[in-house]
Amino acid sequence: LVLRMLRRPKPTDSEADLLREQEQFLVSGAPSAANVVRRPDKRRGEAGGEAGDQNRGSEGDQRDVVTIEDLPDQLPSLTPAPPKKSRFKGSRVTFEDDDAEERLDRHDIHISAVLSRIVERDTSSTPVNLPAFTGMAFPKVLHRSETGNQVPLSLNGGKKSIFARQIAAQRIKEGKTPLEKHMPPEIISGPRLISGQGLAGPNSSGETTRIHRENQAKLQAMSESEIIEEQKKLLSQLDSRLVEFVRSRKAQSVLSSASSSKQPEGSFPLVNRDSDSSSAAALFQKPKVEMEAEEKELPLQPAVTEEDLPVKPQKEWVHMDKLEPEKLEWMRDLPAPRRKGTKKAMQARFDFAGNLIPPTEDLPTHLGLHHHGEEPERAGYSLQELFLLSRSQVIQQRSLALSTLANILTKARAGEYLSVLKGSVMSTLLDAGLLFLLRFALDDSVEGVMSAAVHALKALLVCEEEEECLDCTFSWFRGLSTFPLLPSAQEEEDEEDEGLDESMKETAKEKEERKSDHEVARQDVVKGLLKMKLLPRLRYMLEVIRPSPRVVQDVLDVLTRIARHSSSSATQVLDCPRLMETVMCNFLPTSWSAPSLPQPHTVHGLPLASAMKLLRVLAASGRHACARLLNSLGVSERLSCLLIDIFKDLYPALVKTLQSVHQALAPSDPLLPLQLHRILALLSLLTQVTHTAGCHQELQAGMASSQGEDCPPPPPVSWSHVTGLQTSLLGHLKSFVKSLDNSLQKQSSLTLIPAYLVYLEAYYHQLSKQSCFKPVEALQELEHLTSEVLLPLISHSAVQGLIKNIKSSSVVCNVQSSHLGPDSIPSLPGLACPGWRDRPGLVVPSSPFPLLSGLGLLLKTIMGIHKVFLLCLTFSSTPVIGYLRGCSQATPTLSHTRAWLLRHEHLVLYLLLELAHRLVPIDPEVAKHASLYHQVALVLLPWLLPGSEYLAHELLSTIIFKGHSGGPEAIELEELKLHEETQHHPFPSLQTVGTILREACIQLPSIRGCFLTHLAHLESSVLVSRDAFLGRNPWINSHLLPELTGPTLPSDWPFLPLVSLYERMGVSDGGGLAVEELPPGALPAVTHCLQWLLLLEIWREDALKVIPPVAKLARLSCMFLCSSDLFLERPVQNLIWGLFRLLTRPSKLDSLDLNIPPPGLASFQDLYSALLAQYEAVSFGDRLFGCWVLLPLQRRYSTAMRLAVFGEHVGMLRSLGVTLEQLGIPMERFTSPPEDSLPLLRLYFRSLVTGTLKHCWCPVLYVVALSHINSFIFSQDAAAQEVEAARHSMLRKIYYLTDEVLRNHLLLFRLPYQHSEFGFDMYEQLPPIRAKRLESILGLQDS
Repeated sequence: LVLRMLRRPKPTDSEADLLREQEQFLVSGAPSAANVVRRPDKRRGEAGGEAGDQNRGSEGDQRDVVTIEDLPDQLPSLTPAPPKKSRFKGSRVTFEDDDAEERLDRHDIHISAVLSRIVERDTSSTPVNLPAFTGMAFPKVLHRSETGNQVPLSLNGGKKSIFARQIAAQRIKEGKTPLEKHMPPEIISGPRLISGQGLAGPNSSGETTRIHRENQAKLQAMSESEIIEEQKKLLSQLDSRLVEFVRSRKAQSVLSSASSSKQPEGSFPLVNRDSDSSSAAALFQKPKVEMEAEEKELPLQPAVTEEDLPVKPQKEWVHMDKLEPEKLEWMRDLPAPRRKGTKKAMQARFDFAGNLIPPTEDLPTHLGLHHHGEEPERAGYSLQELFLLSRSQVIQQRSLALSTLANILTKARAGEYLSVLKGSVMSTLLDAGLLFLLRFALDDSVEGVMSAAVHALKALLVCEEEEECLDCTFSWFRGLSTFPLLPSAQEEEDEEDEGLDESMKETAKEKEERKSDHEVARQDVVKGLLKMKLLPRLRYMLEVIRPSPRVVQDVLDVLTRIARHSSSSATQVLDCPRLMETVMCNFLPTSWSAPSLPQPHTVHGLPLASAMKLLRVLAASGRHACARLLNSLGVSERLSCLLIDIFKDLYPALVKTLQSVHQALAPSDPLLPLQLHRILALLSLLTQVTHTAGCHQELQAGMASSQGEDCPPPPPVSWSHVTGLQTSLLGHLKSFVKSLDNSLQKQSSLTLIPAYLVYLEAYYHQLSKQSCFKPVEALQELEHLTSEVLLPLISHSAVQGLIKNIKSSSVVCNVQSSHLGPDSIPSLPGLACPGWRDRPGLVVPSSPFPLLSGLGLLLKTIMGIHKVFLLCLTFSSTPVIGYLRGCSQATPTLSHTRAWLLRHEHLVLYLLLELAHRLVPIDPEVAKHASLYHQVALVLLPWLLPGSEYLAHELLSTIIFKGHSGGPEAIELEELKLHEETQHHPFPSLQTVGTILREACIQLPSIRGCFLTHLAHLESSVLVSRDAFLGRNPWINSHLLPELTGPTLPSDWPFLPLVSLYERMGVSDGGGLAVEELPPGALPAVTHCLQWLLLLEIWREDALKVIPPVAKLARLSCMFLCSSDLFLERPVQNLIWGLFRLLTRPSKLDSLDLNIPPPGLASFQDLYSALLAQYEAVSFGDRLFGCWVLLPLQRRYSTAMRLAVFGEHVGMLRSLGVTLEQLGIPMERFTSPPEDSLPLLRLYFRSLVTGTLKHCWCPVLYVVALSHINSFIFSQDAAAQEVEAARHSMLRKIYYLTDEVLRNHLLLFRLPYQHSEFGFDMYEQLPPIRAKRLESILGLQDS
């Protein structure tokens, strides 16, 4: 008998192997290698030895059984005790049908995963130190008082006990290295984290040094960007706590090594001043300057010694026996400015003149620019430091800081910091509280500080170049009129007023009074200053303090800027107690003596031009303000030369002044600019007097007819008082035209000629209204004026040279100007004039616009008198045509910085168009460009600003709706063009566009009347603008133009009748009214509006380019929403069909983006939801309405609109019977790319399977749904599990459909094809790939 020895289990054995070995062991009957021996319990009296063994043998393999009497079958309830919860139970998920054995196998952890490799620590290289031998019997006891025998903390590598430090000091004294981490210098330069301990081998430290050197060599071979990239990669992979630990270890090692190497030399570390600046940054946001230079570390300076001190310490001085280098650091010389090697933003510093000091510039200290604690090596003062100095106790520091801030503000307004500083200096200063700082400084008791504050306030509010520009345009036509310098209106939502009645809501004035000074100043700087009681303080300075001439000039400039702000601000200036009286008495006296010095010490009692300018600005703010100045404030006594009732007394003086004009204009005279301004002001005065005298007869007749009711009284000056001036001024104009040949006088003549032309226009315009007007003599006089003055002037080479500059000087054509604008802020609008002399523009001497405006006005007036007057103002010349083409393509922006110049250019454009309109029928050369003139007129109309409503009315009345703008030739060309297009795209509705166009041209007068009727709400503004444009001075209430809130007409004005009807009826009545219930004239108004839109879309498409295509579609959608059956009217439907075809041309579909919100709407989806509801309610299956609803369902638009159709409004699919031919849009735009929205695909599938969507009801969407479902179920693209399951489910359901036709359509769909029976092409049978996929999915289901 041979017994086979059983093998021992191995770690690689599986559970099955162990079970098999166990069965073999039990079958073999071999004795077990270990026996369980149960020892007897002597406490129970059990015997041991053999008896015990026999007992065990009798019991066999039976186990001990513990029995407890009266034990219940069920466990007692433990409800009072809290249930025990396992921490890991929530993370384990078990199922009822899981096998317990398999679950144990999954959670079993092998012993190899528990035990890791155990490596013993290598102690072969660890030195063994024996205790030092001493002659004493016992070691000496170490006391705490013996601090000299301790190693310093920096050398001991951190915090150690006193005993350990004494032991280390003793070992150093004996010449041995300490046991602690006091490593030699060569080890310190090695790795800081890994010491090499524990490595096997005798040279473990050398191994770590070698690895460290390899790392250093590899780092040196890498570029900086590669190092940064690897560092970021490591930081992203490592634990944040580990990174912090490594950084702290490195900081400790660097600190200990630095202290150990530098401390013995007696020096001290430099103070890092960056921490101080971080706290200051929270108080004040500093403008930053970008500099790029080389990085140079500053060498450490030697320690301060006793020899370096200017005063040697004496022994008897208390606490001066010990030298403290940290406290003596300030006595060192300033270090050189640090050069930055990166574009890191640095704090901006300025000198006392406001110049920005580069951070690398090393200036001497005697300039006084280093007296600050932060960054002492850099010269100059930061804005924060200037703010602190302005509140200093030292008077000189306050004055110097305010003067420096004034210089900085002046340069900031000039735009000198834009290229070197980040952010806006003006905004930073105002946000930091500059207004309050200046207002506090004005209350100072020291005159010098107040003067500096006034100068800074003037630098903030007033730009001298802006005032110079306004002075240059003062003699232009309507140059006296200006826009109020109000900030752009910002709509504020007041939650407290929501839901309240109108009578209970706060008024704007009450809300303004409730705001704090800071809130008001943040929105409007001038209003904030007025709320801070600035005017009484300025009056106190002028009246009591009587400052220097410069401060007086600054105060008057500030008052002028406040008066320009608005009419209410001008009224506050007049209402301030004794302010204007002080100005009148001190600076506009009735008598004075000439000062003995050229620059007197005081200007009180002397007339000042700035005070006169202040009066003029105040008077221009309104008729009431002007009356207060004349009657209440004594202006009539001091400025009698401005009063019209003594014009007869001034007549000899005026004639004498006019006769001396040529004698005064000497080219070499240094006072030539002042003399030119004097002459221009005199001509402006005569122009306004002529206009006023021309109204005398009309006012006298009106007073007689109305018996003085609602009619201003006639002025004291009549037409007979101004008749004799025309001959003298005409002679001056002739001489100035002749002097154009003189190069020395050419520029002066070109400056004065426009003012003479404006005067002549006023004279002849008023002459035609007088009872003494003689037409024959006037015609002869005009012909004489034309032949001797106007024709030589227009044909002169100097004038032609100016006209060549028309496009370069234009503001409209040069929207994207290359020059940097000034530093402006919304709360303090300006005119953006700094540097205007150095760049092309309307005001520079090379600009032709002043001359063109004067010529245009005069020619327009002459052509109104002389009906057959023929004079072509070079309308067909190349510069003018190029300028008009540039205007037709321009899109100027609207702001205060451009509006004051844009209105002058708009006037020139209007005059050019008006004169060309009169010349087109009689001049073939001008008629060649008739379409260009009409295009410019359409573009100009929505540009016109407030105050130009009369020009808009004239354009609408004369040019915009004239029939010759397109002509019958254009209609024939458009018909031929559309006919050619219909050969490739047979759209039946386009065959009637030619007829619709012809009908629209016939209806142009009615269309004009329709639009003028819808603009009737502008009638009052048109009348005010007309009075100003025609010079009806007695009816003008103010020369301050309306607030600049936007153009006079909106850019989408052609849609105005349609939108207004929707706002009246569609919004209030939900679009449910029939045509008969609409207001009278609604149907003709909508028809005329659509006719005009069709004309513009075909003839003047560029005129509507400012309106986005989505806005056009949204505006036209109002036609379906304002009535229940308006779109069913035959003329309306024909016009809408034509507009729909034009909007959906292949060249226009790509630009129709419905994902962007239309102007005035939050999103197009909201409008589309209203269209869907309206279609379900009132469409009756109309094909036009159906096309309108289908257009937004293209694949590239938002899925939400398709979900709305197939979800909320699925019932409309039964009546959406638009065919593919009627839609006229390629089906590829609806079917490509395949749909990826699973909810929408499920809606497609449900509507097809349930029969909601059928080909006979909705052919277009039937093809769309088939295409997307077919692409989805046969797609081979990888997708999420949910999407793949939906594909399988849909394919199985389609296969088992009982509707054979629908199943074949869904499975065999190929491509959309418009000319087939169903609108798509089908496979005869499934392609092999699709068939295989269908079989695999069905096979999975069967299995």
